[in-house]
Amino acid sequence: MKKFFSNIPLYGPLLVAIAATLWAIDGLFRISLYVMPPISIVFYEHLFGAVLISPFIFKALMNESFTKRDWILLFLISGLSSVLGTLFFTSALVKVNYISISVVFLLQKLQPIFATTSAVILLKEKVSIKFVGWAALAMAAAYFLSFPNGSINWDTGNETTKAALLAAAAAACWGTGTTLSRMFLLKHNSHVATGLRFCIATILSLALIPFLTGSSDLPMLNSSQFFSLLAIALSTGMVAMVIYYQGLKYTQAKIATIIELIFPLLGVLIDANKKTILGWFGVVDPYITNSFLLPTQFVAALILLYAIFRVSRLNNTTNSAQA
Repeated sequence: MKKFFSNIPLYGPLLVAIAATLWAIDGLFRISLYVMPPISIVFYEHLFGAVLISPFIFKALMNESFTKRDWILLFLISGLSSVLGTLFFTSALVKVNYISISVVFLLQKLQPIFATTSAVILLKEKVSIKFVGWAALAMAAAYFLSFPNGSINWDTGNETTKAALLAAAAAACWGTGTTLSRMFLLKHNSHVATGLRFCIATILSLALIPFLTGSSDLPMLNSSQFFSLLAIALSTGMVAMVIYYQGLKYTQAKIATIIELIFPLLGVLIDANKKTILGWFGVVDPYITNSFLLPTQFVAALILLYAIFRVSRLNNTTNSAQA
């Protein structure tokens, strides 16, 4: 079965693209959660995901064996990607009160740098001139998609600069986490990897709550927050991670991180139409408005999609034959 899937053209990259598409709508689900401490949000979303996926991984766990190196990888992945990355990203969104989402998506312009660098060092992935060219074009297009005039709009509030720095920190965590996850997935079941990541992240985030909130008590969830967290788990959280890990198993880390630029692409489109989209969910805020995309942004979007496609075609599912 594994051989069958690995021989399907673009199978892995397509799953990574689907996961990135789901992540693009993540901010919409978190709007009702902004009053909660970010670490509490991280804890609850991983708790929900761990509970939902646990019944489906017990059988697979019986067929897995883990070395000390595997457990170290799992704790690093959970700590960097699930806890710190998500904590930094959620804190960044809170800083701008979910209004200037595009500024927060600045992190996606930096994440490929961290992922590719760590993949070269840890996975010995080789970087060809062809990859560098298409990856650079994709990153440039993603930048001008978010910032069409080439400069970042910092006039969205006093906290925007802090939000961007937090977003950059999230990029470092998630970029490195992509490589570490790929290392683990080369030897283990993707569903098991997802389940253990969520379980370990739940424990780690719970341990951090007293230090980051000053209280060992968990905030009580109202019905809106409960259903938002459930929606995250069933879409942009646990479910998206299951899809992503299955794709990453058949996709080189350096390729996957470029495909993930679909995330900011769709994020910009959602940001431009956030008033309409939020209206579909019954959210009405007079301070949130729609905006128009410039022609240059449409051009940048098309270039980005084409560059992502060309990078995807460079993928090789074996770790020895690199693009």
